[in-house]
Amino acid sequence: MITLKGAEVSAKIKEQVTEDLKKLGGTIPTLAIVRVGEKPDDMSYERGAKKKLESFGLKAESFVFPEDITDQDFKEAFRKICEDEQVTGILLLKPLPKQICEKDIDRMIDPKKDLDGISPENIAKVFAGDPTGFAPCTAEAVIEVLKAYDIPITGKRATVVGRSMIVGKPLSMLLLKENATVTVCHTRTADLKGTCKNAEILVAAAGKAKMLDGDYVGEGAVVIDVGINVDGDGKLCGDVDFASIQEKAAMATPVPGGVGAVTTAVLAAHLVRAALQQAG
Repeated sequence: MITLKGAEVSAKIKEQVTEDLKKLGGTIPTLAIVRVGEKPDDMSYERGAKKKLESFGLKAESFVFPEDITDQDFKEAFRKICEDEQVTGILLLKPLPKQICEKDIDRMIDPKKDLDGISPENIAKVFAGDPTGFAPCTAEAVIEVLKAYDIPITGKRATVVGRSMIVGKPLSMLLLKENATVTVCHTRTADLKGTCKNAEILVAAAGKAKMLDGDYVGEGAVVIDVGINVDGDGKLCGDVDFASIQEKAAMATPVPGGVGAVTTAVLAAHLVRAALQQAG
């Protein structure tokens, strides 16, 4: 089985970002990372995103708010960030605390700065196949991995396990755009094992540690693991039991070191694309 490493895909994206940056004539785009509270997962992702953007020659600034901030106060602060001309793109770390109406925030974000595809306008563009919109970075990262390793998508049976708006649903649209035949599975899917086993491209995005083992994987399948979980030993793992699929799968992404490394590279690419679009 070939291991599909995210670092190699990230390096290819960096080459394109470097070329695109030249078109901005020395202007360096700035990402605003908006975080509410001190959740370790959010803080870890924030650090990783900042490190990646800086390595790509881009800027990232954090806007951190207390966990107990009121809905009104957060909306006022978020509106200022959206209107700030120094901010090229915005990454909002979710979920937000319960007192903040997340749907209102999704509608408030400037679609031109919405780099992770949470606004209704960008969601509509993804579902319509409009390339001017921003898809969620993780969903797009899956496509980038497949393309970077020259894995054919057209005409292939692709199964996505998970139906979230972060990965499952938008990814199914991106795969359809690439002419795959797509099946979306979830907790109520009858014969989940059989459906997954029929896939030529299997994407695990359910958010459950080692949920899919070798019994779910067909011979010669390409397995893309989007999950990031912690197992019983406290180690990072994906939604796929990586060890158990090695005799079945032709290729697979590891966790860590797979799709996650590509997601932040896609974020960087989105930031530069936003800057180019805003510059006309």
